[in-house]
Amino acid sequence: MTFRSYGVRRVLLVGAGLAVWACGNGEPAPGGGNSATGGSTGATGGATQAGSGGTGTGGTVSSSGGTGGTGTGGTGTGGTGTGGTGTGGTGTGGTGTGGTAVAGGGTSAGTTANGGRAGSTQSDAGRSNGRGGRGSAGASTTGGTPGTGAGGSAGSGNTAGAPAAGGSSPGCGSTNTTSPCDTKGTTCSMDVSGTARTYYVQLPKNYDASTPHRLIFQFHPWGGTAEQALTMYGLNSGIPDAIYVTPQGLDAGDNGPGWANTNGVDIAFTKAMLDEVQGKYCVDNSRIFSVGFSYGGMMSFAVGCEMSNVFRAIAPMSGALYSDPSCKGTGAPVAMWGSHGTSDTVVPIDNGRAARDKILQQNHCGTTTTPVDPSPCVKYEGCDPGYDVTWCEWDGPHGIPSFGKTAITAFFNQF
Repeated sequence: MTFRSYGVRRVLLVGAGLAVWACGNGEPAPGGGNSATGGSTGATGGATQAGSGGTGTGGTVSSSGGTGGTGTGGTGTGGTGTGGTGTGGTGTGGTGTGGTAVAGGGTSAGTTANGGRAGSTQSDAGRSNGRGGRGSAGASTTGGTPGTGAGGSAGSGNTAGAPAAGGSSPGCGSTNTTSPCDTKGTTCSMDVSGTARTYYVQLPKNYDASTPHRLIFQFHPWGGTAEQALTMYGLNSGIPDAIYVTPQGLDAGDNGPGWANTNGVDIAFTKAMLDEVQGKYCVDNSRIFSVGFSYGGMMSFAVGCEMSNVFRAIAPMSGALYSDPSCKGTGAPVAMWGSHGTSDTVVPIDNGRAARDKILQQNHCGTTTTPVDPSPCVKYEGCDPGYDVTWCEWDGPHGIPSFGKTAITAFFNQF
């Protein structure tokens, strides 16, 4: 991978809502692997019986009627778990997005589903519980009570375990109510595999340690800084209740700091920051986001690929797969709002489209699009419920579109 040989141009133009940051040459390396998926839930039924289930990639959608049986997730490769004996009424019998619906009555087998997704009637809670060994229940379809099951061990299809259970982070209820690194010049630091890394953590003005807050990562462009990224995306005014984490990249070549992610170092850094913030502050684990432009957009694509079991949505602008060229597009789904200038000579738009296509693949989207606001954005049809992909190819260079701030704010606020 390379940023092509367009020379070293580092120009920040701010006017009429447009920021342009041109990059030079570099040779980032691929990132880390996918994350693990969770255990299957027990089948539904009237009488509650224990069922054994192999680990799957999501919670089983419960049937209608009756009370769900319980099941514990075992270690395995995501096979079929046996449910309890059901005596409930007639279920819907249809197939949900995250798992196969089981009809009531008789003994039924619970089936694990693809991609760690809950059923088509999922809520945020169902989504969190269905991903990567997290919570205890998948979403239900019509009627009935969803079965419960503990998160199992990682299946053979993925390599890394998911973080703590969905919902509140361990930091909820902590006495930490202020951040020591919330303003320019007051960074926090940590050692990640022998490398010193720095970052900012900004809490909402009305931060409440008993209330789970959204968490937004802000990645700077190549040659930029964490100080720059504190304000360049402007999401704070539209999403004031979020915790913002703004990290500093390492030297990435001619233009300076960036997100080359060599040997997965920046994915490891992101995971370390996440653990730190979740442990100290009250984070809503089901609403974690990433935004970035240029190299920051590339890092947003990387976390969307490598940590899609953690991030709810990403917003890459003028990005590509340079931070994660090995992205397979086979992880759990992640919602995305993305943009790219049609006359971008720094990161060719074809490279941005290739990165977009990996997310479309993860979300099982179709090829049909529908125009959405703001123009010229389009929304892809057929994506997994709750995992929309909006793509905006605008008439401009390598930069942040004038509508970027407003559109990203609206996109993140829907979750």
